[in-house]
Amino acid sequence: MMGLPRLRLPSRNWLIFLSLSGSIASAILYDKYETRRTKQKWCDVVSHLAREPLDTKNMPRKLTIYLAAPPGDGLRSAREHFHNYVKPILVAGAMDWDVVEGRKEGDVRHKTAERVRRKRRRRGEGEALEEEELQKEYAMELMRERNGTGEYPGVSGDLVVGRHTWKEYVRGVHEGWLGPVDQPAVVPAVVEGAEDSAVATHVPGHSSLGDAAAKGAAKVLAPTPPPDTDISATLDADSNSPTALETPTPPETLPLEDAPKEEEKPSKPRNPAPYLLPSAYPTATLSPSIPEVIGPSIILPFPHILGVRNTHIRIYRFLTRRRLADEIGRDVAAAVLGASYRSFDAVTAPSRTQDGGAGDSVPEQTAVLAREEGEWWKSVHRAREEGEESVRIEGMALDERVAGRMRRFELSAGEEDRAKRSAAGTEVVAKETEDE
Repeated sequence: MMGLPRLRLPSRNWLIFLSLSGSIASAILYDKYETRRTKQKWCDVVSHLAREPLDTKNMPRKLTIYLAAPPGDGLRSAREHFHNYVKPILVAGAMDWDVVEGRKEGDVRHKTAERVRRKRRRRGEGEALEEEELQKEYAMELMRERNGTGEYPGVSGDLVVGRHTWKEYVRGVHEGWLGPVDQPAVVPAVVEGAEDSAVATHVPGHSSLGDAAAKGAAKVLAPTPPPDTDISATLDADSNSPTALETPTPPETLPLEDAPKEEEKPSKPRNPAPYLLPSAYPTATLSPSIPEVIGPSIILPFPHILGVRNTHIRIYRFLTRRRLADEIGRDVAAAVLGASYRSFDAVTAPSRTQDGGAGDSVPEQTAVLAREEGEWWKSVHRAREEGEESVRIEGMALDERVAGRMRRFELSAGEEDRAKRSAAGTEVVAKETEDE
């Protein structure tokens, strides 16, 4: 008898396995699809910049990327974060960029301050450089001046990835514009007991100057035997003295523990000491060559949490990467367009009391992405050794003369609407043709 085959449902165990594996696979594939669409949306917003002609007499616009290893991890995770979320939009807008990387805490602070001090030296501040040093230090700039190539006439901008990098960036900007151009002279500290350490110490088994003097005095004070005294008896009497029984130990038989040990040299700091500390900001002299607008800059979120206990948080973030791509894409697109920026405003910090009232008003620079500090690995709070910096666990100190000139990129309302139309498929995006 012909007919349809009998359909049977899988067993209970197979149903559980297929349901779980299918749900997880669907969530991963859906998130990848939406993440790809989100990246493409923001790439389409800035893609028209790649078709604009460049001025042959001026350098193209260039952004500076500040990247540092997150607390408790290496620089590789920060680079992967940059390549996944930031680089595609920069490439779509044909944007040139420089990268300032920091492997250890304090690297970004030092490099940021050094870049500012280099600009100040170029404008005549600090000690005058000799002609040979000037040609070596600013060879690229001098060559461009001879060729008639000028700098980009508009604003450039900085992209800072993560709260930990932002704190070092702000510290470096303040140190560069408020601190001295040349490294301040360090007065050598006088170490007590240095003169005593220069005196040679006596090694057991070896004769010293004191032993030689004592033996010389003993010979002078020793009574001279009369002529009729038997010399052999005198020698026998001297041989019974305790000093005659002492025999010096050869140097090669000395134990290694008694040999003088060389003092361990202190480890050299990774970076030079800061030229200016935050406590000296109020009394510091502002550089006369400081521009009216510093930056503008934008800080990009970098959620990074470690630990087995936080596995559920990491899984949730892995399945919702489309939201992070949308947030970062909006900020990067605002920096690439560079059409709109504003000053940092005062914001209300969250209250730490139990009543849940309104918090104090604080500068926006200190409150941006403050939630990331609660997710840092616990090693960031350890006690620092000599020569190590603690910028990440210290509070952010601001000076109004510098903080008031800092600007932040923002996306205009028109570009926001254009991004929504691009996501909906109603925005016509011009594509490059072979004739172009």
